[in-house]
Parts: sequence; C-alpha cells; structure tokens
Amino acid sequence: MADQRRSGSDGAPAPEHFLVVFPGYHRSWATWIGHSLERHGQRVTLHRWDPPREVPLEDSLGDLLLASGRVLLVLNDWFFELGPRPAGEWNDALRGFVAAHADRFAAVNLTNRPLLPATAVLEPASLWGLSEEAAEERLLSRLGLERRRSPRILLTGVRYPETRCEIWGEVPRRNPRFTGRDDLLTDIHQRLADAERGAAACTLLGMSGIGKTQLAAEYAHRFSTDYDMVWWVNSDDRNIQRDRMGELAVELGLRIGSEPGERIRAVRDALRRGEPHSNWLVVFDGWDDPEGATTLLPQGAGHVLITSRNRAWSQHTDILEVPAFVRAESTGYLMRRAPHITADEADEVATEFGDVPLPLVQAASWLGESGMDVPEYLRMVRERRLSTVDEPATGEGFPQSSMTSWSILLNRLRRAQPQAIDVLSLCTSFAPGRIPLGLIRAYPRADLPEDLRWMVTDLPAWTRALDTLVNYSVLTRETRGPAGAEMGPHQESVHMHRLVHDIVSKLTSDDSRAGHRRAVHTLLAEADPKNPMDTRNWPRYAELLPHLEPSGALDSTMPKVQETVLNCLRYCFRSGEYNGGLELARQVRERWSRTLDPLGQPMLDLTTQESNMMRASGRFREAYELDRDVLGKLQATAERNEIGELNTRGAVATSLRHLGRYEEAYDLQREVHQGNLRLLGADEIPTLIARFNLGVSLRLMGRYAEAYELDLETLSRRENVLRARHISTLNSGSAVAHDLRLLGRYRDALARQEPVVRLHVQVLGAQHPQTLEARAQLAMCRRREGSYSQDVGPSMASLLDQLEQLHGRAHYRTLAFITNYGNFLREHGDLSQARDLIDEAETGYRSLLGPAHPVATGMLSNTGLVMQAAGERAEAMSMFEAALAGLTATLGADHPWVLGCALNAASARNFNGRIADAVDLSRDTLRRARHVLGDEHPLTFSCQVALAADLRAAREQEEAGKLEEDGLLGLTRTLGVQHPHTISARQRTRPYWDFEAYLG
Repeated sequence: MADQRRSGSDGAPAPEHFLVVFPGYHRSWATWIGHSLERHGQRVTLHRWDPPREVPLEDSLGDLLLASGRVLLVLNDWFFELGPRPAGEWNDALRGFVAAHADRFAAVNLTNRPLLPATAVLEPASLWGLSEEAAEERLLSRLGLERRRSPRILLTGVRYPETRCEIWGEVPRRNPRFTGRDDLLTDIHQRLADAERGAAACTLLGMSGIGKTQLAAEYAHRFSTDYDMVWWVNSDDRNIQRDRMGELAVELGLRIGSEPGERIRAVRDALRRGEPHSNWLVVFDGWDDPEGATTLLPQGAGHVLITSRNRAWSQHTDILEVPAFVRAESTGYLMRRAPHITADEADEVATEFGDVPLPLVQAASWLGESGMDVPEYLRMVRERRLSTVDEPATGEGFPQSSMTSWSILLNRLRRAQPQAIDVLSLCTSFAPGRIPLGLIRAYPRADLPEDLRWMVTDLPAWTRALDTLVNYSVLTRETRGPAGAEMGPHQESVHMHRLVHDIVSKLTSDDSRAGHRRAVHTLLAEADPKNPMDTRNWPRYAELLPHLEPSGALDSTMPKVQETVLNCLRYCFRSGEYNGGLELARQVRERWSRTLDPLGQPMLDLTTQESNMMRASGRFREAYELDRDVLGKLQATAERNEIGELNTRGAVATSLRHLGRYEEAYDLQREVHQGNLRLLGADEIPTLIARFNLGVSLRLMGRYAEAYELDLETLSRRENVLRARHISTLNSGSAVAHDLRLLGRYRDALARQEPVVRLHVQVLGAQHPQTLEARAQLAMCRRREGSYSQDVGPSMASLLDQLEQLHGRAHYRTLAFITNYGNFLREHGDLSQARDLIDEAETGYRSLLGPAHPVATGMLSNTGLVMQAAGERAEAMSMFEAALAGLTATLGADHPWVLGCALNAASARNFNGRIADAVDLSRDTLRRARHVLGDEHPLTFSCQVALAADLRAAREQEEAGKLEEDGLLGLTRTLGVQHPHTISARQRTRPYWDFEAYLG
C-alpha cells in the first residue's frame, strides 16, 4: 500500500483508488461518498453489488479485490440480505476471508440497527443521523485521508442523501422490502437522462400486479438526489389526477386561483421554464387512458414517469415493459420475508405464482407471518384450487393460484384478527386506489352498522387492524397534509391496489356488504361540502367522485346521498369536467329511473345537470331532445308542476338558441320569465336566470338596445340579491359589456369589461371557463376600441392556447375564438395563418351545427374576406352572396348579421364590376342599418361610406361626396380621429364587416 500513497510532485499524497460497493437500494449514498472522495483528490469506482446466491461468498468477495486500492462497503442490515444468504455464511466469510484481507476492506454503516457480530472486523464508520459535514469528516477519518482545505469542486453537485429535495410530493413510503429490479431501474434512469429536452418521458407498461407502482416509487427514492422536486400524481381517476397536478402550483408558489385548469396550465408553464426548479420528476401512477395527455404532460428539462396498462402511451412517450421477476428476484424476496424456507422451496413457490410480484408479495407475507412450512402451504393452495371449480378468473394473465392464496390469508385473518376483515371489507366499498378511511373517524355520528361501530370508539383496535393489513401487504398507508406534519386518524388514507381490490371483493362475504356500502355512501354524504359553486370545495368533490359508484351511492334512496350525487354532477359542470360528468349522469339515470318518479325533483335536477353538460360539450341536439321529452311528460300530467315545467321550458329555450332557432327560443324564454315573475317574484334566483337568458335571446336576435337595458336591470338585481363577486353577477357584468360593444360603444364596453375581468380572475381564477369567456370579451373590446392593436395579437394567441387546453380545439367556444383571431390576423396582414384558422373554424362549425345554422352560414362571410384579401374576387363574391342569402332566409333582412353580409356583398359586386347592383344593395343596406341600429352606429357609418364608394364608381360624385363627408364626421365624432375605422374611411379603404361566431 505504501507505493499507492506516495507523494505527488506538489508534496500532496498521490490519489488512492476506492471501489465503493453498495446494494442498489443505497445508490444515493454511494454517489455521495464517491463525490466526497473525489472532491478530496481520490479516485473512485462505484460498484453495485448483488452476489449470486449459488456462488460461494468468498469467491464473490475475492472478485472485489481484483480492483486496485481499497474496497469500501456501504453497509446496513439490508446489505447482509443480498443473495440472500444465511447469517452464518456471512459471519464465516467476515471472520475468515475478510479478516485475512483486512487492509483491503473498509466500511461505513448507514443504520442504527445491529449488524452481524463479525462485522466488527470491518470497523465500519457510522454515518447514521449525521450532518453532511460530520459524515464527510467521519468518512475521511475512517479511510485515513486528510481533508483538503480547499477541495476541488466538481461542476455537478450531489445532494447529501439525508437532505430531502426541496419539494417532495406524496411519494409512497419507501418499501424496505423492495427487491431486485436493479437493471430495470438503471434502464429507466438512462432512458430519461438520454432523452431530448422536453421529451424525457417514460411509461412503465405492464399488467396489474407486476409491480409498476413499486418500481416507480423506488425510482423516486433511489434517484431523489438527482432532483430538486419530485411530485407524485395518483392518476386512476381523472378528477383526482387534475386536482393533484394543480396542487403543485401551491408548492411552487404560483399566485393563481383554485380552478384546476388554471393551476395545471400555470404548473406546466413553470416546469417548462424551469422556474423555480429545472431538475424535476413528475410521476403519474395508474394513468391508463392517454386521452388529454397533451394538456397534462409537462415538458422542459425535467423527467416524467408514467405507470400504465395501456400500450397506446407509445404514441406519447418512451415505453418500457415491466416483466415478471426473474427467478433469482422471486426466490430472493421469498427467502428474505420468510427466512425459514430453503432456496428449492422458494423456487417452487415462485413457479406456482409465475414470478408475478403481487401474489409473491402476499405469499411471502403469509409464509413469513405464519411460519408455515412450504409443502403445507402449497398443499393448501393446490387443494383449495382443485376443489373450487367456480373460482373466478382474475384476468390479465394473473395466476389463478393467487386466488387460493388470498383465500387462505383471509380465512386466517377471520380467525386471528376479525377486525382486520371488517376494515378490508369496508375498503371494497370504496374505489381502488386512494381510500379516505379517515372519514370514518371524521364523521363518527354517521350511521354505521353495529358491527363497524368499534372503528369509531376503539382507536387501538383500529390501529391494530390497519397494522395487520399493512404487514400482510394488503394495504399501504398514505397521509395527506403539509410535509412533516403529524396526521390524526381522521386524516388517514390507505392505498389498495386495483387487483387486490378485485380479488378481495370476490372472496369476502356478501352478507355484510350491503351494510358496509350503505355506511360508506353515508360517510360520503357527510363529507359533502354542500356547495359545488365554490371552487374551494372542488378538491373535496374530486376526492368523493370516484367512490360514488362502488359505494352504492348511485342506488341509494336516501335524499342526502342523492343530493351528494347531484352536487358531484354540479361540480363536474362548474369545473369543466363534462365528459366525466356526462358518464356519471348516464349511470345515475340508469339507476334512478328504475325506482324514482321520472318527474320527481331528483330526476328533474338530474336532467338539468345532464342537459347543461351536453350543451357545454356542444351536444345541442341531444340536450334539446332530452329536455323536450321531459317537458312533454310534465305537460301531460294531471297534477301540474309549474316550477318544474318552467325550469324545463327554460332549458328547452336555451337549446333552441344553440340550434339557431332564435325566434322560438325568444318566445319560449319570455314565457319562462313571465311565469317566474308571477310565481316567485322578481328577485328569486330562477327569475334572475330567466331574465339573463332573455337578454341572451335578444342579443342573438340583433336587438342590442333591448338586450342592454334588460342586462343592466339583471346586473343591478344580482348585485343586490346575490353579491358583486358572485359568479352569476360577474356573468351579468360581462353581458352588459358585450351589449355595449355590439351597440358600437367601444370605449364604454372596454371601460366596463376591464374591471369585470379583474374580478373574474380574483374570484374564479384566470383559467375558469367563465373567466376565459370574459377575457375573450375583453380581447374583442380592445380590438374594436382600436388603441390596443399592438397588444391584442399576442394576447389573443395566448388566450387561444388556453381555450384549447381547457376545451379542446373542436369545442364551440374555442372555434369562436379561432374565428375572431383569424379575422384579426387577416386584418393585420397575416393572410396565410388567417386562412388556415378561418377554414378550420368554418369546417368545425359546419360539422358541429350543420350547414344551415346561422353561425355556419355567417362563417362564409369570413371565408369571403380572406379570399378577397388574397385577390380571389369572384370566389369571394360567391361566399358573400351565399352568406347574405342564407342569413336573410333564416334571420330576416333586418338582422345586423344580414346587414354586415350585405356590406361585404356590395363590396364584392363593386370589385367585380357590377356597379349598379352594388349601388342598389348599398343604398338598401344603409336604409335598413339606420332603421335597425340608428344613425350613430359604426356599422351604419360603414354602410354610408360604402355607398359613397359605389356612387363614386357610378360617377355620381355629388351624392358620393356628401355621404362620405357625413360618414367621416360621424366616425370621428363617435370613434375618434385616430380610430382604425376613421383612418380607413379617410384613406378611402373599402369598409368590411367580419362575422363574430356567437352561440349564446
């Protein structure tokens, strides 16, 4: 050794080489030790070690000595379970081979638990519980190395393993019995490290029970020192997944509201920018449906890990298939959990269960806890399987013998710990995954069956039962709350694997199941915040939602449970979870229609929520048919339900508006408003809703002044009856600004909409669907007002991206904004992108609404404007004439949309040489505009300037000059001398009208 420590030319000791030997479980410690030694001038090689059981231990230790320098063993009690080998074999090797080469071996100890007696020969330096500085001092001292005063600093820092990364988000507790999988974990790490920036995402693919979640959790713990942030997202349920992803916004210190979509967008943006952390890991556990992946998957410098059973993830991420254990992993795990069994016996058990981790875990737990001999255990499994001819299949290639193994375990628990069976049976009345068992203790006055009341009164028994199930690897404990905070029993939750849930459900008795399910859905009703309108309650509703069906809540006849189901539907509608909400509504309708009065209040409320979500999803015809059918039944009953009938008629009117049948909708909505006034009074919420919807009808009919007066009254009443910050009051404020803009009062509209948007953001958050609508209105106010032209484009592009993330590209609200943005881009010279957007919107509306719908027809006018700007004048005229004819037929000649189409059609006739026809159309359009909109409306002035241009082309200079002068004066007076419309008129640029797609 003397020649290895000779001094260098500068007098410092020459570098020594250390082979750092560690089990994969302690990679982070080995990395830190190697980094520390290198900082102090030594040479280091890291060596993950798991000596094969069939190779003599002396030979494996001898192989380590083939390296130069000293061998540093990273020890804890786990180290001596490698193989595994009997303790006697390790003691013999330590007393013999290691003692004979004591100068070549050194060790550090990472545990405070006792090690094998013969470990004393290694004189291990304990690093347990030390600070980083103290641990480094003790490491160097044990190796006889001097501390450098100014150690060389490597470019890449390594975190001390006892220092948790800055954000550690509900990663499952580390499994101290995790075994094998070292090569798989290394492969995951390499794939993520080698991926291109922004594309470091890997999906662990495999059947249930194969160990995907355990593998992801071990990766998070083992490689935690690589990351500044690790965030775990349970993804079995979409609502919980979105809620959990949104919670990261709080941890990142992002100042946003509580709406999930807003939080998710802010989180993804922060992760993409790497602020405040660029080294991050997000784990999505149990994400089986890739739909919506593009709106959730983060990109940036960090890493994404997904566990799933769905091979479709290959379209989005790298795929790594998780195989069964290799035989050495199976037998090693079994022998560690049940030390009394031999290698051959472990091999026989592994063969019986096909090396699938989950049943092996359960078998090992059973053998280890019971001490039963393997032949007896396997005899029970095989005999039970042979005698159970109707044994249910588990699917997914899962060994059927595991059903028998579970049956044996449950029978043992029934005899030895029946209260654990109570807890287990209760868990099967929740959905698999996270189970909020703490609800039992949080709401002790809930109606629990007699056999479960001990859970509320006997805390020690409750704790013992949970401990038993955790020890047998049936459940894992989880807690929710601030990091490091102690959780009380009422806050406790557990995690139950979906396959365990399925197996236990099949093997537990049906006798008590009805009572247990009733207890669970009663607890869910107790936990209902009772106000789905408040976004602060949305995380709780997201937690309750997946448990409604398995708990039997959908079949309950208890009014408070039915109200909880309806509140969950209201939450789905308010939070924008339309697909999940519609599926839940379908299930509820299927159950309730068997027993409930189809015209009773619960069914009417269900219809209201279902049709709301249908319309919000763009399924207007289905919503109309649903409401019309219910209305017909209500009208046919002998005993009239006037309130129910009015509510349903209001829903039908709303659907009619979306279907483009504006006159019918208005007539029906007016009747609803008058009926509510008569029965309830002017200030009741249903009356306020009816008045608001009447304003929407007036707006769609082009009766802007009447809509404005009505909306002003509704706003005033809502401010008095509700409050200024109520979600409905905010909606009325936005409606008033919309009316002002359509009336041509652009400055007034902008002045009103700016504070409305600020309130929306404060109350609902920037990404709430209603807030996005208010922000879209603000963008249009700024565009029409004219002084924000440089800022409008970028803000519209950003807002379009947010609408797409929330609703999807083909949603009618997104299509409306695509239309407006496309018109803006055409107006500002980006003709190529404008054409793409307008084509997309026209196609989308045609598909959604049909070609005869007024909105689909009006889109032809926007297409014509793009064509005209591109010089395709004949094609543009065809579009304008088709839009004019179609809208005239459906809306009448005096509708403002028709006047706008006429303005464009006259322009096309002029450009195509049909001057006389242009003059006739422009003269008639100006007359109608003055009658419908008044002399001071911007569209009226545009019609006046357009007629002047046509008269000039017809060489009627005197009339043209007078009209043009009056029009310019009017535009200057109403819009200002610098407004784009005024400037264009002064420059004799032909005025145009772009169609705003609006469905109400």
